[in-house]
Amino acid sequence: MPDKFIVPQFIDKEDQILGPITVRQFLLMLVGVFLLFIEYKLLATAPFIFFALLTAGGFGTFAFMKINGQPFHIFFINFLQTNVRPPLRVWDKRPTDAELRAWIAMGNVAPPAQVVNTKPRPESSKLRDLSLVVNTGGVYKPDEEL
Repeated sequence: MPDKFIVPQFIDKEDQILGPITVRQFLLMLVGVFLLFIEYKLLATAPFIFFALLTAGGFGTFAFMKINGQPFHIFFINFLQTNVRPPLRVWDKRPTDAELRAWIAMGNVAPPAQVVNTKPRPESSKLRDLSLVVNTGGVYKPDEEL
């Protein structure tokens, strides 16, 4: 008789420690309160209120806000990665200088330089026409005059 195993469910849900508060939220609130205490001791009343609102808002956002069902820190990391990476990625098949030196050091003749065929970017009017054809389900004909 085969053994029966219990398969865990809801593995993407964080463990809750105090009511609906998760460990991550509790730790973020703890760090936020600690920073608020330091600000309270170091700053006068007016600057303290300003920086306390910024600190509490920032830590509250990272602790409790969700965007599209994801915690805010995941959204924030994805946002930073998207803005740091170049918007256009191009695969360059040509070998680097270090690869060429290693190739020659192994006793091989340097490979011939590769010719890179580049396609011209489509004009914006062609892109507009193509998007209209797709959006209208083929009803729009770009060759016809309006």
